[in-house]
Amino acid sequence: MLLAVIAGCEIGFWVVLAAGLVARYPLRMRRTGAALLLCVPLVDVVLLTVTVIDLRGGATAGFGHGLAAAYIGYSVAFGHSMVRWADERFAHRFAGGPPPRGKPKHGWARTRYEWREFAKAVTATALSCGILLLMIVLVDDPDRTGQLTGWTLRLGTILAIWSLWPITYTLWPSKPKNTATRNAAERSRPS
Repeated sequence: MLLAVIAGCEIGFWVVLAAGLVARYPLRMRRTGAALLLCVPLVDVVLLTVTVIDLRGGATAGFGHGLAAAYIGYSVAFGHSMVRWADERFAHRFAGGPPPRGKPKHGWARTRYEWREFAKAVTATALSCGILLLMIVLVDDPDRTGQLTGWTLRLGTILAIWSLWPITYTLWPSKPKNTATRNAAERSRPS
């Protein structure tokens, strides 16, 4: 049942976000759109509430409980940037706003971008582990919360893998491809 609630919350996140953006731009109802966008975090509150009620009601922690904690942590850490990403696209499409910003492609700007995203992942992992710890303390039964402890290792592994991107971009910053130099080199090769 908890997996269905998680799926429903993910769908709910996008439905509330889309409703807020549609109200804000095509319908030109700025206050209604802003109110709907402020309701996006309520999806996380619903999921947290259902998860805690399930555990406090005697359920043994399973995969879904750990996934719920991870979902909430990542949703809180990345939610604002996801809303901003969607808002930029809607503003451009429906309100004549500037073209959406893309992520930097090269150099130190890309390196800074990757470190910022990694910092969000660190925040998400810390929040998720904090929620897992809170669930373990609330249940106060190691036999029923054993699965939750394993989730900290999963989240740590994800974070370790994620760290490869900013480290790689720091050590070997990408450079723009110079098509004029490449074309000249290709012309000078013997056929």
